[in-house]
Amino acid sequence: MPIVIRSLFVLSVFLVTNLHAAEREQLIEGWEFHRGPKDAAADWQAVTLPHDWSIREAPEPEAPSGGGGGFFPTGEGWYRHSLDAPEAWSKRQVSLHFEGAYRNAEVWCNGESLATHANGYTPFRVVLDEALRHGETNEILVRVHNEPQPNSRWYSGSGLYRPVWLELRNPVHFEPGGLQVWTRSASADGATLSIAAECRASEAQSAVIRFTLLGPDGSELATAEQSSELRADRLQRIATELSLPTPQLWSPEAPALHTLRAGLWVDGTLRDQQEVRCGIRSLKWSAADGLLLNDEPVLLRGGNVHHDHGPLGAAAWPDAEERKVRLLLEAGYNAVRTAHNPPSTAFLEACDRLGMLVIDEAFDGWKSKKTKHDYGEDFAANWEADLRALVRRDRNHPSVISWSLGNEVYERGSAEGIRRAHELAALVRTLDRSRPVTVGLNGLGEGSDWTRLDPIFDALDLAGYNYELGARHAADHRRRPNRVTYASESYQREAFDNWQLVEAHPHVIGDFVWSAIDYLGEAGIGRVFPSTEEARPHWEGSHFPWIGAACGDLTISGRRKPISFYRELVWDQGTTLHAAVEVPSPDGEPWNLTPWSIPPARACWTWPGHEGEPLRLEIASRHPRVRVSLNGEVFEESEVGGDFRSTLTIPYAPGELLVEGLDAAGQPAGRFVLATAGEPAALHLELGEEMESADPLELAYVTIRVVDAEGRTCPHARLPLSCRVEGPAKLVALGNDDVSQAGPGFTSPRRETFEGHALAVLRSSGKAGEVTLTVSSEGLPPARRVIEVPGD
Repeated sequence: MPIVIRSLFVLSVFLVTNLHAAEREQLIEGWEFHRGPKDAAADWQAVTLPHDWSIREAPEPEAPSGGGGGFFPTGEGWYRHSLDAPEAWSKRQVSLHFEGAYRNAEVWCNGESLATHANGYTPFRVVLDEALRHGETNEILVRVHNEPQPNSRWYSGSGLYRPVWLELRNPVHFEPGGLQVWTRSASADGATLSIAAECRASEAQSAVIRFTLLGPDGSELATAEQSSELRADRLQRIATELSLPTPQLWSPEAPALHTLRAGLWVDGTLRDQQEVRCGIRSLKWSAADGLLLNDEPVLLRGGNVHHDHGPLGAAAWPDAEERKVRLLLEAGYNAVRTAHNPPSTAFLEACDRLGMLVIDEAFDGWKSKKTKHDYGEDFAANWEADLRALVRRDRNHPSVISWSLGNEVYERGSAEGIRRAHELAALVRTLDRSRPVTVGLNGLGEGSDWTRLDPIFDALDLAGYNYELGARHAADHRRRPNRVTYASESYQREAFDNWQLVEAHPHVIGDFVWSAIDYLGEAGIGRVFPSTEEARPHWEGSHFPWIGAACGDLTISGRRKPISFYRELVWDQGTTLHAAVEVPSPDGEPWNLTPWSIPPARACWTWPGHEGEPLRLEIASRHPRVRVSLNGEVFEESEVGGDFRSTLTIPYAPGELLVEGLDAAGQPAGRFVLATAGEPAALHLELGEEMESADPLELAYVTIRVVDAEGRTCPHARLPLSCRVEGPAKLVALGNDDVSQAGPGFTSPRRETFEGHALAVLRSSGKAGEVTLTVSSEGLPPARRVIEVPGD
């Protein structure tokens, strides 16, 4: 895992040595949790944050969350933390900063209720001063009430699933979220940055604010200084500019990150200091030129992503967020849309570091509800504060290229919707004018007038089309020639056609598939089923035991499906040849599909029971011709279609299937081999992301494969597993990619393999040492993997 800097310090030592500056500590450990209503007999258990209690429990067919929530239990949970408050804190402001609590959170200190917060995805801050007892141990209680249900169309998770920070500030300080930097102009020949900071003081005094820009290597590049007369209890904004003659620009290909440091000085003493990571990059958009990043055209190879991490649930582990971004980049993506809620800070930090572009989405719907008890119940009272919190939190991230105000809002096409779009867009532009504002909309129903959406799109900078790009973009461009469009959602089957539009038309800037990676909840939206089964939309009735969507290019554990390799090939991002076999249906008839599914295919040549039967081989190739051989005999040679596909039917026989890509001269230029696997002989443990330190947030990912005697994966193996961890680590998740079957909670040490795979995730216990993971399955020898947890 790349090293992530985290703030972990001893407050008592800090207070003795640094009385002048604000500081913060992430409260990872020291928490206790009780599931259910709080009473005198409450059973408290020690937990580590981030914490999602829903993922720990088994899905239930009658769960109030329904298929939208993956049938996971929700309900009520309480968190307790003991906070020692030294007397020195009486001269400082003490607060707790919650990055996200799903949902309906209420915070107490020493029995006094201090704050409530309804939105499960936006950050909020609670000042403890009025209830804090200095020189004593204080009890912090947090109630998280993920009810009533249903309140989400996807798996939300439950609890304090994002970080909680303890913050200390002096009477004169920078306002949280008030330090802002944006690029006014940027090129290789020079850049100009606008900088602003918000300051607050308990009493009037003169102050000097010094801004310093540090380069990616930590060197000082530029400074500026502003004097200000701070008024008592008044928020004041100080702004200036910095110029750089030869800047390192941020881009997906070279994500150079700078640091802006702001110091607040009073009478020659540093009273507060803040730092933000930032990137120097310009952003422009127009129908004539498309999207320009640093004055260079960029086409958005995009995907929609929900916030969960499969078997880890919604818990925003930094390593999990980074892993998700890296897997998507490796699959050819350069952009994501955070459907349909604000992402975690850790996710955006990973996007900044690795070079992933982000459409940062605030809401799913507005006031009109999509589920019985969703955010629509709170929208009127809270939308402004929640939208403001999102933009102020995320506006310094160079990866964020657009603000999305909503998705398929039910008010679209109405006067209320037009008014609301203008209202939300206006608020965003008061906070950040450097990025375009967008929304993702679908049509108004069969036979309706699509042009009724024009007034909403006219209020925005980018028009996101959900499943409407191919049918609408040409006529819309004639009617609204200045409109910049993109597919904010598209079906997997549209990969080639939509990309043709993106490459051909500057006003079409990208395509975002639904979805880039599979997710929990919205159960069965991407299911395939035999022709003998009833065809029902995922929103009708119950699809239990389905718990997930099954429409991702990647599985919930991050394995790439054949459609992922095809999409990468269409984008010309690395893959040039791939082959997969369509899974035979049980009745021999074509599969029934939903709009979000495609016929299931696997890169596999192990089909016992189908000997001699014709199988459909799907080949994706950037070579003009392909040749297929089975067990050393050429079976067929054919041309590749303009959509980079070639399909053929071949009788199954065990052995080796060789697909060769041929160049224009008919010579082999690429090879792809599928070989038949034998019977399961062993378990193989592959350590992917390992621990970089003993930090309790560090994770290690171990892929479990069922292999034959030759080490080939047994693709149909469904074997029961049992895991045991010894040493300074804990098993936090054990899962597989089968979202069609509910099982035990994902923290259980027992689960079956699926398609010969499973995934185990371990967390550091906070100590260095040697960890041994042992995985057993009846009839196979136990497999062991040693993981080193390094010390400081």
